[in-house]
Amino acid sequence: MIAHELLSDQSILIVTPEGPLKKSDFKNLAKVVDSYLEREDRLNGLMIYTESFPGWSNFAGFISHMRFVNNHHRSIVKIAAVTDSGFLSILPRITDHFVNAEIKHFNYSDKDEALSWLTM
Repeated sequence: MIAHELLSDQSILIVTPEGPLKKSDFKNLAKVVDSYLEREDRLNGLMIYTESFPGWSNFAGFISHMRFVNNHHRSIVKIAAVTDSGFLSILPRITDHFVNAEIKHFNYSDKDEALSWLTM
């Protein structure tokens, strides 16, 4: 499951994975993001907030994740990966080649700093 909090006044979406990621997680998240983007032209920021990356429940979960990224990355200005996960800490270097958003890693304990960066 992916818990989420939309800070509409700041145009920031905070997502918190709470277990292996499934296809249905990204369908539900897409509904939230798409609904917001119907009213606004972009999200100023997306925060991925998780102490450790839970992985995907199966290949369908992985494919849905990639599809979500492909369909939405042009509408997101900044992405903060707030985690102590080694996998997610390298996210900025990997995704910089195919994601339009500016991406930055923060330690899990630096959520407030990440939120400030997203609002700049």
